[in-house]
Amino acid sequence: MKFLPAVTALCFLAAASLHAADPAPLTLSDFTTANGEAPGPLWKPEGDVIHLTGKGGGSLISKAEFTSFELEWDWKLDKGGNNGIKYWVTKIGGKEWLGIEYQMIDDNEHPDAKRGDSHSTACIYDIKAASKDKPLKPIGEWNTSKIIVNNGKIQHWLNGMLVAEADTTTDDWKTRIAASKFKAKADFAPGHGKIMLTEHGDETWFRNIRIKAL
Repeated sequence: MKFLPAVTALCFLAAASLHAADPAPLTLSDFTTANGEAPGPLWKPEGDVIHLTGKGGGSLISKAEFTSFELEWDWKLDKGGNNGIKYWVTKIGGKEWLGIEYQMIDDNEHPDAKRGDSHSTACIYDIKAASKDKPLKPIGEWNTSKIIVNNGKIQHWLNGMLVAEADTTTDDWKTRIAASKFKAKADFAPGHGKIMLTEHGDETWFRNIRIKAL
């Protein structure tokens, strides 16, 4: 019996840890436009799906900021479509919201994706390519993606496979940024920021967006 209090304490800590690790859902109510307004009519809630119905909806940014986190979601695109989710999004130069992007694109039909390398699905957009053997599902089917950010290290997952990773604290990261379109953007991806659902003019479906802080 003398071991019962210790066991009870361990069970309590395990339960508390499990509860703390539970991901929280993100819905349209957790996002605003770049001007702080409610999402417009082209962003439609459809049960557990957020449906971007076409061009002109504008990108959405989360009300909350995140540093280390795990973000997971399901998505699908219309044929030839292009979209993405950005993180560590901040307002650069007082005028544009920028961050690191998990690319979501029709790898077979969209012109930008045909460039390959760091412009195809699940890449760290314009910074690092995703694995060529990534398990991407056909257009029109649901994919499951995950971003893990922990102490400056980032990972992009696609349908259960780690397909791209980088360490933003290294010289390699600095070299990649210097070779990217973000090279002149002072304070790009500062290690914290908002989540962005981007809008590139194409119909997109997001489902079961969930996040937990690490």
